Amino acid sequence: SYGASQALFGVDLEIEEGEVLALLGRNGMGKSTTVKSICRMLPASGTLTFDGKDLSRLPSHRAARLGLGLVPEGRRCFADLSVQENLIAAARKGAWTFERVIEMFPRLGERRGQRAGSLSGGEQQMLAIGRALMTNPKLLILDEATEGLAPIIRQEIWSAIRLLKADAGLSILVIDKSLKELKGVCDRAVILERGKTVWTGTIDALSEDVAHRYIGV
Repeated sequence: SYGASQALFGVDLEIEEGEVLALLGRNGMGKSTTVKSICRMLPASGTLTFDGKDLSRLPSHRAARLGLGLVPEGRRCFADLSVQENLIAAARKGAWTFERVIEMFPRLGERRGQRAGSLSGGEQQMLAIGRALMTNPKLLILDEATEGLAPIIRQEIWSAIRLLKADAGLSILVIDKSLKELKGVCDRAVILERGKTVWTGTIDALSEDVAHRYIGV
């Protein structure tokens, strides 16, 4: 809810370890609100569990420490910090290190000392993904990670997501509008309409009729 305005009424989704799940729906149907609820940025009723733990009463920073890594809509990099400072700001010990992020996104290595606010939109998106990976999450949430980017940069982001899918044990929740790209990387999909889950199934079972009805493509 946003104050007295309830936004979600019956969202039901589950993501397994190592699974890539697409969260779909038209604009304003509750996708980003669902992400904010999972990450404890908004109050939500119902059952919310992660890795066997109850998230519903936790503040956002404690939920993050359990292994939630968010790449927020709009990137939200720390503009006055350098690329390297952004990456190490919330780093936690694990397989994802500064060197490994730079290997995935070499452009960040070239700009490690540059202020994040001076980067292009695509570079900021790479930085936002790298920053989330540096927390070594169990669940990586990508909220419109390719929105507004040039086609060549979008392909770099999708290539990175395909590589991440091969990272054993990492679960990924993806919100995006590109069904073609989602079908190449996701295992299952959940569709929201007016704050409710209206369809769930394997990504291959998502027919053109269902997509047209609920997504508008």
